[in-house]
Amino acid sequence: MNYIKDMRKLIGHETLFTVGCGVIIENEGCILLQHRTDEDNWCIPGGVMEIGETFEQTAKRETYEETGLNVSELKLFGMYSGESCFVQYPNNDQVYSVQIIFTTSAYSGELKQQGVESKEHRFFSKKELPDNLNPRQKQFILQWAEERSLPVIS
Repeated sequence: MNYIKDMRKLIGHETLFTVGCGVIIENEGCILLQHRTDEDNWCIPGGVMEIGETFEQTAKRETYEETGLNVSELKLFGMYSGESCFVQYPNNDQVYSVQIIFTTSAYSGELKQQGVESKEHRFFSKKELPDNLNPRQKQFILQWAEERSLPVIS
């Protein structure tokens, strides 16, 4: 992402505002989670919006890059902001990222297991979610498991 790298040259480790888009991919009542290599936790596929993209384009691109799956028929699950959206990475970069989360059960392609950002992808049932969920995503993953979609969370 050239934009992020360019901004980091200007602001160093200071807080960068971004928009993140992710997809809750469902299959027979289960959710697809990826085991992250950088933070050793589980999260949904997604990532940061590029300049000029729509929310949906970002969600589809990031999902494909991370999983090898093409998603369609995206429905808004929720928009998340607030204190849980702050993060400081191990390299001291700080980010505040508003999250736009979609859900779908329409996908195609071959699920890849490993990549630059992930060690593994696995479907989990609502009652067997891993303990080490990404702290910035835990809220909406648990809302999915409890079958409570709240379109706007502030």
